[in-house]
Amino acid sequence: MKKKKYNISVEATLEVIGGKWKCVILCHLTHGKKRTNELKRLMPNITQKMLTQQLRELEEDGIINRIAYNQIPPKVEYELSDYGWSLKSILDSLCEWGERHITKVYGDKFEVLEENVLNEHLKES
Repeated sequence: MKKKKYNISVEATLEVIGGKWKCVILCHLTHGKKRTNELKRLMPNITQKMLTQQLRELEEDGIINRIAYNQIPPKVEYELSDYGWSLKSILDSLCEWGERHITKVYGDKFEVLEENVLNEHLKES
């Protein structure tokens, strides 16, 4: 394997979790195992092709585990690996910053954020 050079270490982080969808997938997986169709329902704006690609890349980087059950019909679930769980504090910080940003730009975050499991805690605050 050829050694790669990074200007700063955040480049390595963004190489693994960067882009529009990877952090969203990871946030959903912090709430437990999910099948592909569950993730698709939770992220209706992602295409099936993009979801499959992002899941494969996260698996290749060791961030998620793909669990295939030997049954008919086939069943596959995704979960955070131990290594993936090490990103939890980063994901939590990104969510908290996003909430502050939404409030700053739009005012009422409840008018902007969709209702889903990731936003349930906001009703309590």
